[in-house]
Amino acid sequence: MSSAALLVEIIPGHRESHSGIRRKTVRLPAGITIRLQPGIVFAFTPERFSRSPRNLVRLAPESALAGQRCDTLLATKVRNVPATDVQCDEIWGFVTKKKFHVHGGEENFSEIGDAWCFVAIERTTKLVLAHTLGKRTVSAATRFMRRLALATDPAQKFQLTTDGLAAYPLAVGNILGHQGERVDYAQLIKVFAMDVPEDARRYSPPRLAEAFPTPIYGDPDEKRICTSHVERQNLTMRMCMRRLTRLTNGFSKKWSNLKAALSLHFAYYNFCRRHMSLKGATPAMAAGLTDRIWTIAELLA
Repeated sequence: MSSAALLVEIIPGHRESHSGIRRKTVRLPAGITIRLQPGIVFAFTPERFSRSPRNLVRLAPESALAGQRCDTLLATKVRNVPATDVQCDEIWGFVTKKKFHVHGGEENFSEIGDAWCFVAIERTTKLVLAHTLGKRTVSAATRFMRRLALATDPAQKFQLTTDGLAAYPLAVGNILGHQGERVDYAQLIKVFAMDVPEDARRYSPPRLAEAFPTPIYGDPDEKRICTSHVERQNLTMRMCMRRLTRLTNGFSKKWSNLKAALSLHFAYYNFCRRHMSLKGATPAMAAGLTDRIWTIAELLA
């Protein structure tokens, strides 16, 4: 391994509670062994570590290397995957500060405040096909759909369901076809009852009053218009990624750090993490991308 720093994030498995997690030891390709707590991110160089473990530096500038490796891994391995039923959603986070503290004159204004992670999951295999970090805009939704188009097999048509975000129909139509060439697309439009003023309820979700399955392109099966599985994936993200946990000081301070952490999480989730509903297999195994559970060393090699 070169002297470039490597970012390592250890994520708890589904049987481990988020509050009482055991310490884990991870052996990296160069034979260096470090001990970390799940959810804690460190950057290190082999030379500095060999002199003193105290030289571990948390989130050094070069620490995005592992995130880039995982992003490249996802782009190359999760490609042309046969899919039948795909669900998409966005999960909210923020970088540096929340939007009502943003005044507009900050440096790198576009990379602070609200940060939405778009996620696409295959319903049967639980494989995360694509993700994109951005704002809730048409341009971000379009980038997301481009990644989804590359991840899925162009010869196999699939059903696609999203929430009611207005940016989706244009992005899906431009990338996957307005006539339903590649997808049968529908939105599940939810109506919420605001029984309590938003300022008072804070993070408590509003009550769901009604949901309207709405076909957009092609001929989607109304019985399969659903976003429950991708919403469950959102919970997995919040449980496994400290920076997405509500009401803590673990939020990302830099956009690049959050982007790297997301790539690490999804690579780990797809290739290393056993899934209960898949009888102990990983989503990558269920999708036929590999025949075994990967180690973290293989993930970062």
